[in-house]
Amino acid sequence: MHDPAPVALPRFLTSPTPGWTTQADVLVVGSGIAGLTCALRLREHVDRVLLVTKTELSAGSTRWAQGGIAAALAPEDSPEEHLDDTLVAGVGLCDEAAVEVLVTEGPARVRELIGLGARFDTDAAGEITLTREGGHHRDRIAHAGGDATGAEISRALIAQLEAVRADPGIEIIEHALVVDLLTTADGSVGGATVHVIGEGEIDGIGAAHARAVVLATGGLGQIYSATTNPPVATGDGMAAALRAGAALADLEFVQFHPTVLHLGEGATGQQPLISEAVRGEGAVLIDEAGEAFMTGLHPMADLAPRDVVARGILERMGATGVDHVYLDARHLGGDFLEQRFPTIVARCRELGIDPATQAIPVAPAQHYASGGVRTDLRGRTNLPGLYACGETSCTGVHGANRLASNSLLEGLVFAHRIAEDLTQRLAAGELPPTTTTGEGSASLLDARHRSEVQRIMTHGVGPLRSAESTSGALAELAALAELASDTAEPGPLSWETSNLLHLGQALATAAYLREETRGGHVRRDHPEHDDAGWAAHLLQVRDPGDGELAVIKLDVDLAWPQGDEDAADDDPLEGTQ
Repeated sequence: MHDPAPVALPRFLTSPTPGWTTQADVLVVGSGIAGLTCALRLREHVDRVLLVTKTELSAGSTRWAQGGIAAALAPEDSPEEHLDDTLVAGVGLCDEAAVEVLVTEGPARVRELIGLGARFDTDAAGEITLTREGGHHRDRIAHAGGDATGAEISRALIAQLEAVRADPGIEIIEHALVVDLLTTADGSVGGATVHVIGEGEIDGIGAAHARAVVLATGGLGQIYSATTNPPVATGDGMAAALRAGAALADLEFVQFHPTVLHLGEGATGQQPLISEAVRGEGAVLIDEAGEAFMTGLHPMADLAPRDVVARGILERMGATGVDHVYLDARHLGGDFLEQRFPTIVARCRELGIDPATQAIPVAPAQHYASGGVRTDLRGRTNLPGLYACGETSCTGVHGANRLASNSLLEGLVFAHRIAEDLTQRLAAGELPPTTTTGEGSASLLDARHRSEVQRIMTHGVGPLRSAESTSGALAELAALAELASDTAEPGPLSWETSNLLHLGQALATAAYLREETRGGHVRRDHPEHDDAGWAAHLLQVRDPGDGELAVIKLDVDLAWPQGDEDAADDDPLEGTQ
């Protein structure tokens, strides 16, 4: 088998000339927990903040988070124990400094969230009730509405934004898709092209200029045929950053949630999630014969880290020749299930399954991207003026596999850090307004090819991979890239499809190169960890000359910038700016 040909990406997606412009100090893209937190914090100190979101403020991934938010809030818990559990889940690839930031600052950020109006579930004494999920050795998951934590956090943050809509210092534009980042001749980021579905002056393609851009656009779940992610999760921020020259890291580590409701052969699009918290309350995975197969596979059995449970399910499915297993929660009782998991129970019953009397059919499906735009501890990327946070980013917190319920916390903590860093830099006169250029190659893949991209990624770069499957995927994606042109009809569907293609090529490249099994990355032909050869991160950067993706393998001890002047000494990208 020959190595796949190098991947080359255009600098821009084909789009019309901007018909309107706007100016801000900071452009925040995305309205999940990361984007909303960052915008609210920035507004306290920055003169003009522009928040754009792809559809409506509440349509991102945050509101779909069922289980909760992890933090060492209990007296018997500690940030050190949370750190240990996170490092174990990340299988040797977490950046410990980033994890330490997460677990030590996390409790204070959660309490601030409560101060903003988020209502977590409490006991009779008014104390937050905490539960446990896979990989955690303590009850440290705060939840709201039983299984509607993300929706409650999103509600509280949006309520704060609604209260300041009349403030001239913050502007909110909904139904706004970021197409590409605008950069200067030296690569600094000074804004973005934005397509708005609206009326009047702000309609169609425009140019939003800013001294800094914060990407908080969520994940890339729609790159697969089945995902728990909402339809808006097409990797727009990651793809735009990649085309502009930002470094992406750890893309091969895609987390497939073990317990997604199985809707039958051929089900596509967003699939219902059965939260890990259901297992945290005592539900058990069983096969067709009723055997609890996780017992004996891991000391934590059904509460093992997600990659372990997903792999256990896939192995049992393969051994028994079926396409799903079952999650048995019947022994918990109907009253308890309805109180603790009202959303899940209602959704299951809508689909003809009663968790109180029936085992729930489940199978792994794409859930979370542990990789993304590489940042330091302040959220800075390698491009001056560009920041990233939330699932769009790769802070080093998750390593090869995200620990359950660390995602909301990461968005909260690092968005807060970005706002602090930008406040200081802008006050000091850093990141001055720049003159950007729109020059460079452009192309577009027609929207009718989206299902082909999803099929290729699902079959070639899904939860079980090999050199043969990933190289085959790369060849098929390259054939689709040959069909891309500058004459395809520009529009949101084609822009999203092109983003999925570009990220698919980068993800498949990393999956092909990593010849081991670690965390969310499972190679049939390399079933074991290889710490000697692969205790490392794969970074991908687009060459501004020929557009080819350069892949950089960085030893785990050297790979992560720490957000100080000395961090860049051993970094081929010269740290973050």
